[in-house]
Amino acid sequence: MPKIIFIEPKASNLHIYSQYKLPRLGLFILGTLMKNRGWEVEIFYEESRQIDFSITSGADLVGISTITSTAPRAYMVADKIRKAGVPVIMGGAHVTFMTEEALEHADFVIRGEGERALMAFVDVWEKGDDYRNVPNLSYKKEGKSVHNPKGPAITELDQLPFPDFKLLNFNHNQIAGHTTIPVQTSRGCPFDCSFCSVTGMFGRKYRFRSTQNIIEELRTYSNRKNHIFFYDDNFAANHKRLKALLTAMIREKFKFTWSTQVRADIYKNGELVKLMHKAGCRVLYIGLESVNPRSLKAIEKKQTVAEIKTAVKVIQRSGIHIHGMFIYGFDDDDWSTVKKTVKFATHAGLTSTQFLILTPLPGSKFYKKMTSEKRLLFKDWTLYDAHHVVFKPAKFTLSALQKAQMLSHKKFYSWKQSLKKLFQFKLFDLSIAHYARKLNRLWKQRNRTFLKAVDLLTTKKNAKIKIDFKQKINLD
Repeated sequence: MPKIIFIEPKASNLHIYSQYKLPRLGLFILGTLMKNRGWEVEIFYEESRQIDFSITSGADLVGISTITSTAPRAYMVADKIRKAGVPVIMGGAHVTFMTEEALEHADFVIRGEGERALMAFVDVWEKGDDYRNVPNLSYKKEGKSVHNPKGPAITELDQLPFPDFKLLNFNHNQIAGHTTIPVQTSRGCPFDCSFCSVTGMFGRKYRFRSTQNIIEELRTYSNRKNHIFFYDDNFAANHKRLKALLTAMIREKFKFTWSTQVRADIYKNGELVKLMHKAGCRVLYIGLESVNPRSLKAIEKKQTVAEIKTAVKVIQRSGIHIHGMFIYGFDDDDWSTVKKTVKFATHAGLTSTQFLILTPLPGSKFYKKMTSEKRLLFKDWTLYDAHHVVFKPAKFTLSALQKAQMLSHKKFYSWKQSLKKLFQFKLFDLSIAHYARKLNRLWKQRNRTFLKAVDLLTTKKNAKIKIDFKQKINLD
């Protein structure tokens, strides 16, 4: 029986979700497809399980999925595995847009969605034929890169299998006493925000699974100890399909609670908001992005500050917690933006927030803009995690933008604010505040070298600094 091993490498730095370890679903879907066609499959999710290179050396193929911040680690792992004579195939958002870079470390790269491409690749692999007809595939032939045309996106998502978490002996993340299970019901986003790479990866056409197919999977998780996180980039992009899904979930009387990501404009459909709560939704992760009207317009967010304020009130009245997601560093942002953002987040009574730094991710319009304007300052991909400033801001110094992010978390999660939540008996909010303060403190400790470099670049404009963020691999 041939064997394939899939790996999701670990981020080298602390980030906003460091404690809440949830793997992406891509490798589990691919692993299930390979298992169904008769291959032995094993998955290493490095956040929870160390890679065993003695096992990878015995595989016939190794697949590695990576985002931008984990790319250096992914390349190091790939180099080590290939040195042992095992072919490596890479996929994920980063290598989709940085394919030539990835081919320096991998034998093959799948660009974009991987399910059909991997099945076509394995068909050729098993027969020993030519790879020229495998969609989405990139590889080198006689020293030259070959990039096969992309095939059509999967429109019938029901064709994909339910992910088999047993391939990892998946140790689900515990949040507030619940076991969190990732589920994806759709792909794509009809919006095209300039800083986002989702549409470059999955397209603007919104595709979703049938209600019946989703309900069938959810039935296996109906337990009060479970919490479902819907991985969709825009769970509420199609109101008609969402209403049908929520109605079915209510009819099933599922025992789990759930959370997901939506845009602020969901508030305009009050019926849907009420149905979400009735169906078990307890937290919504909302990309509020900014309270600066000029910034919202510049990034093509297609929402106003007034809509944001109304959305928060409507959703909170329904009994659903809001995790507000803000970004600093747009060209129209300055210190007044920071002050207004923290004030809004605090006075609005958001359960939790994240104040992150605008990051030029490959595949986004913003990355192309920063590249063309020669404003990228660091090319170490490990820093591209929305916690480090990696480009030259328009109205901030480097040091000021970095401090704005840290100060905002400190202000929002202050002891003073925690005391207010204690008197309001908001224990869930208090636990998040404790976690956020600890994370902020640890992040500063572990990033002293970077912070000193940013200060130096701010005071000495012509300084040339190379920061070495080496990631170690256990060679045993």
